Amino acid sequence: MMKVTFLGTGTSTGVPMIGCGCSVCISADFRDKRLRSSVHIAVEGRSFVIDTTPDFRQQMLRANIRRVDAILFTHQHKDHTAGLDDVRAFNFHQQADMPIYGTKPVLEQIKQEFAYIFAEHKYPGIPSIELKYIENEPFSIENIEITPIEVLHHKLPVLGFRIQDFTYITDANFISEEELHKIKGTKYLVLNALQKTPHISHFTLAQALEIIEKLQPEQAFLTHLSHKMGRHADVSKELPDNVQIAYDGLEIICD
Repeated sequence: MMKVTFLGTGTSTGVPMIGCGCSVCISADFRDKRLRSSVHIAVEGRSFVIDTTPDFRQQMLRANIRRVDAILFTHQHKDHTAGLDDVRAFNFHQQADMPIYGTKPVLEQIKQEFAYIFAEHKYPGIPSIELKYIENEPFSIENIEITPIEVLHHKLPVLGFRIQDFTYITDANFISEEELHKIKGTKYLVLNALQKTPHISHFTLAQALEIIEKLQPEQAFLTHLSHKMGRHADVSKELPDNVQIAYDGLEIICD
């Protein structure tokens, strides 16, 4: 059994937007208040996080996550990596380095942006990180098999991840037939849907629904939502029975 907690379901152009005044940004519905996109996965006694957003610390505190065994990175954009410094709390409590998994371009950029973490002479108390380079091939973390799903975010390769019958994909606007084949049979699919109008690097609502229809998961959840998508309650009325908009704090049990 696996429990997935949505730590954040928005974007850097998500909600609330300062001074925007649109119906989403002034909504009183808690489901319209989104931090940057990330999930926590509890499976077989292990605790994984996908991406450390700028909201990472707040997300960990809000979800009361007390242990993280590994972090998986989808790609190197700041809205998915900027919170890495705050893993130092887990270093302290767990008395161990934090393994982080990503492709070579992702981890090399993290090394540049957080150079002080990897300096030869380290300042006391900085995060302690163990780099784990991965490619678009299945790998295991403590006997839990993870299958990367390579998608395109405009021209940038991004990894989604499949663990058992759960697949998580964010920041995509193209998935090849070969990669779609890896997702087939997934019972629980998370897919990004930025807005209803065309975008250069993200699926629209219609495009996401087309992929979901093709893959036929038992349940699908839309994430990485812009304030341009519309209010949770309104958009939910437009969705098929097996599709729902994810919201911060939503928990699903994948059995």
